[in-house]
Amino acid sequence: MKRVFSQALKELNQFRRDRLTMALAFVLPLAVLLIYGYAIRLEAKNIPLSIQDFDDSFLSRTYVERLFATNQFVFTPTVGRDPTSALDQGIAKATVIIPPDFERQIKLHQPVTVQTLIDGTDVNNARVIQNSLRATTQFFLRSSNLVPEQARSPIRPQVRLWFNPGRREALYIVPGIFGVILWVFPSMLAAIALVREKEQGTLVQVYASDLSAVEWLLGKELAYLLVGLGEALVVMTVATVLFGLRLRGDPTPLLVGLVIYLAAAVAFGLLVGARAGNQTGAVQGTAIAGFLTALLLSGFIYRLENIPFPLSLLSNVIPARYFIVITRDAFVRGTGWVGVWYAPLAIALIGGFFFRTATRILHRMQFAD
Repeated sequence: MKRVFSQALKELNQFRRDRLTMALAFVLPLAVLLIYGYAIRLEAKNIPLSIQDFDDSFLSRTYVERLFATNQFVFTPTVGRDPTSALDQGIAKATVIIPPDFERQIKLHQPVTVQTLIDGTDVNNARVIQNSLRATTQFFLRSSNLVPEQARSPIRPQVRLWFNPGRREALYIVPGIFGVILWVFPSMLAAIALVREKEQGTLVQVYASDLSAVEWLLGKELAYLLVGLGEALVVMTVATVLFGLRLRGDPTPLLVGLVIYLAAAVAFGLLVGARAGNQTGAVQGTAIAGFLTALLLSGFIYRLENIPFPLSLLSNVIPARYFIVITRDAFVRGTGWVGVWYAPLAIALIGGFFFRTATRILHRMQFAD
């Protein structure tokens, strides 16, 4: 163990003297946190909506006001009298056309046809607009007592939001960002450090010494695990201040899972560094195999159930998938070990596979002709 600690101390000294690596370790993660934390919004808001009100009555104006009272739409002027002009020019995402006899037919309890044209280029956005317009119309009819009593539904659901009643998107997005940042940057630093040994020729000295491949990799693992813990402390502290995150319930699953996850990230970086021939290849390897999978196949943005086969099988071996479960539980749900007990075990198994594979590669290199 003494040789492992000596190797770790050497790595930390080299890391401390390299300002570019220091910036890569602490400045870029904060930049990614700010960009993703403020830029990603999954809830559709500020949707441009144009109105053609051919009735211009009290009820029609009240209906229009109710549409914009949801704070989901913003008013966009129509272009001429053609209802499709605003959609064709990309000015509006939807157009609501109110017929001239809107108020009269409602007061006579006759059905009224209100036409809505929706831009279906973005299917998800179109579905959100459709559902919002339907819900707002039903609310308008109920609140204005325009629906006959016998036509009202006998079932009135009372909906309550748990864990995030204020529907703050930061509580969902930012804990997911932790899984991406703390996977990409520690692995990238470890990969660059190992490849640098190859380029400078110091790896040959290691081969000539009595230091085994396991001891050498354990030294790097320990060093960059400590660096990763420093990154996690900085990133989570800034996120707590800027986005108002607070721990919910038992914090031990997060603490245990964080250490295991960072160890797995460093092991992945060592594996990439053992296979890469230069620093450019190491960066590209961690960016493609690490960043893209952690971003797209972890459930950070897209639901895991929506990932098509066979990529859905690959998502089962992405450690970020399990760590995001831990972080979102720690900062949103707060169920503790009962809800996330399997996640640290899965991360440990995958990380152990990465480290074992990197050890075998270096061992073969050491005794190759």
